[in-house]
Amino acid sequence: MQDTKVKMGFPPVYDENSRVLILGSFPSVQSRKVSFYYGNKQNRFWRMIYSIFGEEYSEDTEKKKAFLLKNGIALWDIATECQIEGSKDSTLKNAKIADLTPILQTANIQKILLNGALAFQLFETKYNMIGIPYLKMPSTSPANPRFSVEKWKEVLDDLR
Repeated sequence: MQDTKVKMGFPPVYDENSRVLILGSFPSVQSRKVSFYYGNKQNRFWRMIYSIFGEEYSEDTEKKKAFLLKNGIALWDIATECQIEGSKDSTLKNAKIADLTPILQTANIQKILLNGALAFQLFETKYNMIGIPYLKMPSTSPANPRFSVEKWKEVLDDLR
């Protein structure tokens, strides 16, 4: 039997110093278990981003939040609630698209990075005329065989 219950995402992480907004699609099962973004230890996101900034990786959620804010990064998911089977983006349906207004009114977001194809697709359904540069990035998911840390480094270079 499929679980068709609506699942909720997490609140965004940002402050007035955030300059880059990274948007994923929706939290995985592992992320929902730990109640924070990219909770699957196989996901490349945290190790990649810490490495790009030359900092030692921490599994502590509060330290991750502090790391993001210190480096001018806002983090959220483009779908704030949806129906999804497991963690597969291909099963995501009935997504409620995030209202980015509070972040954009608080922070000086200069670019938006969409972590993977679905995040990019969902973002464009509501924000394709946003007026802020946005880019589809290689998904950090362990299911993505075409992941490229070089693309992420290049795009985040101005924050380092």
